[in-house]
Amino acid sequence: MPLTAIVSDIHSNLAALTAVLQDAEENGADRVVCLGDVIGYGPQPLQCVDLARKQFEFTILGNHEEAVLYGAVGFNPKAKAAVDWTRDQFHLESEDEEDRNGRWQFLGDMPISVEEGEKAEVQFVHGSPRDPTREYLFPTDVLNPEKIYGIFEHVEKIAFNGHTHAPGVMTESGLFRLPQDGDNEYHLEDEKVIVNVGSVGQPRDGNNRSSYVLFDGEVVRFRRVAYDIDTTIALMAKIDRLPEYLALRLKEGR
Repeated sequence: MPLTAIVSDIHSNLAALTAVLQDAEENGADRVVCLGDVIGYGPQPLQCVDLARKQFEFTILGNHEEAVLYGAVGFNPKAKAAVDWTRDQFHLESEDEEDRNGRWQFLGDMPISVEEGEKAEVQFVHGSPRDPTREYLFPTDVLNPEKIYGIFEHVEKIAFNGHTHAPGVMTESGLFRLPQDGDNEYHLEDEKVIVNVGSVGQPRDGNNRSSYVLFDGEVVRFRRVAYDIDTTIALMAKIDRLPEYLALRLKEGR
């Protein structure tokens, strides 16, 4: 398997995405794939989508892309405000018509999941293998055996997801291993696992550095990358329709 950089939850944070792509290149990644939420929350949705169109082998449909396309159902007020502003950016008449159409096409063409391998043993989703776009799979869900059993029924060997912005490895036996539990590496064994790659643009695990993983078919390597948070916060501060909270949380990684 080619060395694959797996990113997710960029959330219109161009500074973070640029830093992660540079880190992936420096670490010899052969390709980059994305598990969704290129947009939402942050200040540069169009720039992030344009970069994604050029550099990602594929991009999974995230709930924020779904919300921009079809409406923000079940979003809290702050997230919905960001979705509404983001949607308006895709309609800007100041943008070239071909670019506008290409961006909408990019969103509309996103698959809800991708499987690779002869037996689809490697899966890529945004939320969970059971409900690829919307279902949250939290670390604490290991305390809910019924949910874990139901989700792992949809896993052949290894699945990669994002959505919760909390990196780690969930095992079929009901454990959640933080990246630091294995020195930021996880070696595949016989047990089925779901790997949350964390968030590029809005980490929420108390670490404000971007999170993504490298995968060679046998070993998952978790990467954390520092980026210019102040630049992103300053851009968000200029946009009245983006709640200040969404910017300030970047500092804390929450």
